[in-house]
Order: sequence, then C-alpha cells, then structure tokens
Amino acid sequence: MLKDKSIVLGVTGGIAVYKAVDVVSRLKKLGADVNVIMTNSATKFVTPLTFQSLSQNYVVTDMFEEPKTWDIEHISLASKADLFLVAPATANIIGKVANGIADDMLSTTIMATQAKVVFVPAMNTNMYNNPVFKKNVEELKKLGYEFIEPGYGRLACGVYGQGKMAEPIDIVDYVVNKFTKKDLEGKKVIVTAGPTIEPLDPVRYMTNHSSGKMGYAIANEAKERGADVVLVTGPTNLQDPSGVKLIKVNTTTEMFNAIEKEFNDCDVLIKAAAPLDYRPVKVSDKKIKKDDDNMNIEFTRNVDIALHFGKTKKDNQILVGFAAETNDLIENAKKKIITKNLDFIVANDVTQSETGFKVDNNTVTIIDKNGEINNYPTMKKEEVSELIINKVVSYF
Repeated sequence: MLKDKSIVLGVTGGIAVYKAVDVVSRLKKLGADVNVIMTNSATKFVTPLTFQSLSQNYVVTDMFEEPKTWDIEHISLASKADLFLVAPATANIIGKVANGIADDMLSTTIMATQAKVVFVPAMNTNMYNNPVFKKNVEELKKLGYEFIEPGYGRLACGVYGQGKMAEPIDIVDYVVNKFTKKDLEGKKVIVTAGPTIEPLDPVRYMTNHSSGKMGYAIANEAKERGADVVLVTGPTNLQDPSGVKLIKVNTTTEMFNAIEKEFNDCDVLIKAAAPLDYRPVKVSDKKIKKDDDNMNIEFTRNVDIALHFGKTKKDNQILVGFAAETNDLIENAKKKIITKNLDFIVANDVTQSETGFKVDNNTVTIIDKNGEINNYPTMKKEEVSELIINKVVSYF
C-alpha cells in the first residue's frame, strides 16, 4: 500500500512519543521506508534504538554528530521524503517552523524539504488553545502545511480537554490517503463481511469460521479510494473501521434486509461475507436440555443473497462474489458466476492453513464473467483487496 514511499517522521518531546512508535510500526507493515529524526527532548521519553529497530534505519538526533553517510543528512532526508510527518508535534516545533527558525536537525530538515509536511499536535489543552499557537497554525496552513487535529480526553497533566495526539491508526490512514488515487470518488460501494449466526436457543447458535478480515480490508481499500462505503458485517472481533457506514447484523435475514435498504442506489456490491445457508425451523425460547437420545434439528433454506441481487441488479451495477471452497475450486466458482449473475468472483481454497479463514493472508483466483482467469500468489489480504478494487474500477 505504501511500497516504495519514503516517509520522514519527526518526533518531538512529549508523553505521546510512545504513539509515534506504533506509527512507525504500522507504516513499515504497509511497505513504507521510514526515517526518523528525533529532537533531544524526544529521546528522554523513548530511546532512538527503539525507532531504529522498528524503522530499520539509523535515527538522526544531533545536527552535529559524526555523519553516517557522505550525504549532508538534513538535505538528504529532506530530498528523499515523499511525505514529512511530525508526530507528536509540540507547540515549540510548530512555532519554530511558523517563524522560520531552523536551529536543530528536525527544524532544519523541515525547512529544507519540498515534500508535504503534516503536523500531528500533542500538548496541554491551554497551550493548544493559546492564541499565539493558533496564529502559528493558521499561518502554516496558509503556506500549505497540514494538521491532523488532536482529540479530546484526559491529558498527561490530568486536565481534560483537546490536546491528545491523534491515534496511530488514524494518522496512518491519513498518510495512506495522501498516496491513494481517488478512482472511486462519487461511487457507492456495499461490502459484506464476516459470518452470520443462526440461534438454536437462547444459549446456542450456529456459525462458521469467517473472521471478516477480507471484507474489512476491501471496505477500507474502497474508502481510501474515495468511495462512499457501506459495510454490512456479521459478528467479528475486528476493530470498527472509520469513515464508513457500519451496519452490524447477526442472522442471514438481517444481512439481506440491510443490503436491500442500501442496494437501489449503490454502484457496487461486494459479497465477501460468509452467510449461513440454513437456519433452524424452530428456535427454542428456552435452553434445550440434553438427554440420552440423539437430537434432530430441522433446517430451512435462508435467502441466497448473491442470487437475489444478481437477479435484481441493474446493468450499471457491479456484483462481486466470493467462493470459499474445499474442492473443485475453479469449477464451483464458474458455476456461481453464471447462476448468480456475477461480474466476477474471487475464489479461494479454505483448506490451506496459511490462507483463508482467520489468517492475514489469502491465495485467490479471480474469474470474470467473460471466462478470464487470473491466479495470484499468496499475499496479504490488504493486497488482495487492492486487486479486487482495481478490477472493480476497470468496469467503470
């Protein structure tokens, strides 16, 4: 997602430095090359070795220390940056930059870079609301510098108010968004995710092994590429995504009803969920007690969500299905394209322990309605989601 992108992270002194460690870790996982510059006060909270271990690059702290390369380091880092992030950003560094002061490695490098600079403020609420600080921020915004606003809550000083550094997940989303093409802008995309559950009695229910990871990754990719995303999800243990309309359901019928309310004006429906095909005819209102006999439960068919919307979709709507199979992968996937009127299907063999349910990787084959088959190697589900959205965009 951030492969071949160079991010320079400036870290200034404050208790929020621990969050910057998480930011580096997340950026690296997305493929970014991260270089860290720390102010002297930042090193009092977290050692440079921590950032060096995570970024796998030497951490610069002193403008006058012995150089590690022949480059003039502040010019070298300033030139290589595709984006310059300052997190946490104290009132001090923001004031320096606003007034043209370059007296340490970080402020000098910021002054020398032509990359977009994004400040992530973190400070006492009174400092944040100080008119001098506000004036500095406004001046920098006029010059094209960007800011990720701090949140509200209990600050390190014990005061409640605005000044908490934005959460690492939101900072990284902001960074990813800066490098993501907006080729789904103006499009409404519905994504389904996770399993459904069907109750047997007040205590027990049926479900399956779907974790929802694939659907959540697709929803996030579509959001980052500008879509208006509706995520209809069964029960999962995943963190609620930001920036999407989230509809939580339990049963297959509830999932169907939620999609039906959103479907008429959508451009794309991506059916990444694993809804149960059957439900008990009778759900006991009391816990079913065990006895010495075998128990027989009668089941009835649930609505086939993909089949229903395949029949009702308009010519300008795109329907994407999934085929999680244990055998005859390609043959079963091809049948689903025809019977459910899919534009394309994402097929994967769920018998492999390294891919499929509950893991972060997937090995997929994408087959379209014209019979084109593309096999892909094992990759992260985030990378698979990019393939899927690329395929969707090609239809537009």
